[in-house]
Amino acid sequence: MPYFEFIWTDEAKQHVADNDVTPEEFEDVVLNAGVMETSRKSGLPACSGHTQDGRLLFCVFRIEDDLWAIPVTAFEIGDR
Repeated sequence: MPYFEFIWTDEAKQHVADNDVTPEEFEDVVLNAGVMETSRKSGLPACSGHTQDGRLLFCVFRIEDDLWAIPVTAFEIGDR
């Protein structure tokens, strides 16, 4: 997984908070994901991974360029 810096908009912070995900958990999952996926709903880049407390999250983001990504949403999913 490439390295990104994240641009946290108020909307992005609210979307992840609505699903009981912190910005730190989002960033940890994205930066440590082994495989990048595509969200079926939005068509945006996404990945899944475990938080430090063992929850499995699905994180969706927009890539701005080689360094910057904007979080879109994240939510807990069942084990795959």
